[in-house]
Amino acid sequence: MKKKISIILPVYNEERAIASIYKAIIVVISGMPEYLYEVIFVNDGSVDNSWNEIKKLSQKDKYVKGISFGRNFGHQIALKAGYDSSSGDAVISMDSDLQHPPQLILKMIKKWEKGFEVVYVEQIKRRDGVFKRVPSLLYYRLLNYVSQITIPKNVGDFRLLDRKVVLFIKSIKTKSLYLRGLVPWSGFSSTSICAEYSDRVSGKSSYTYWKMFKLAFDGITALSLFPLKLAAIVGAFVVFTGIILLLIILIDFIFYNSWYPLFKWLATVTYIFVGVLFILLWILGEYVGKIYEETKNYPQYVVVEKTNLE
Repeated sequence: MKKKISIILPVYNEERAIASIYKAIIVVISGMPEYLYEVIFVNDGSVDNSWNEIKKLSQKDKYVKGISFGRNFGHQIALKAGYDSSSGDAVISMDSDLQHPPQLILKMIKKWEKGFEVVYVEQIKRRDGVFKRVPSLLYYRLLNYVSQITIPKNVGDFRLLDRKVVLFIKSIKTKSLYLRGLVPWSGFSSTSICAEYSDRVSGKSSYTYWKMFKLAFDGITALSLFPLKLAAIVGAFVVFTGIILLLIILIDFIFYNSWYPLFKWLATVTYIFVGVLFILLWILGEYVGKIYEETKNYPQYVVVEKTNLE
């Protein structure tokens, strides 16, 4: 019996790239007649003509399937919807802008056939600017330091997952998804291949700095309690330095008859503590907000239309 390969492609305002990525994938798949396939496009609330392009392809090819959200739920949730709807023995997730070369699909499958349950694609040469590359490098070093797992470096969401891993992903109901951390956290056997990513076919990335920051923060809060520990460290440091400052004032006052206007020190210490309290409230609010989101028991996403799917 032939094994089946599912390919998931999140889409957000990519109408010009959809036909190109489909053709590139079909070229690769046509060279693998020993496998069945399905291509699942997940329209993440696009405001252009992306969904119509997906439906056109699904009408020509019954193995092209589509999911359309009522609004933009985010890249990670779009991937989750693709995993939920997939039926392949192996599931490959990749971007729809052709930055992730479809030619690597065969290499990933060969690694999977050797028994690996997760196959990452490590980017060997990043084309990002220094303002994106350096913070990303520092972030992953911090995340690996504060969390209990090691996230492969220069690895994004271009990966292959065995069906067992996909079933684990499908069981997750949290709204603050961070798949780049959850996949290595699961502990399934993994390997990676190295490759250079391509340029975008058209347009520009929809991953704004704010979206990247939100994804990064979700990663830290999902995998570590370090922010709470950091708050304790900052608080202890401020208290310690405050005590040292008070001792200096007392020693100067008692032994050297020096006089310090008390209101200056009080104003400075109060200012510092107000800043610390705001930081603590922000971090605490993030955790409380996540708890609130989970207790609402809303679905992770809302599908308004499907094509070639039950």
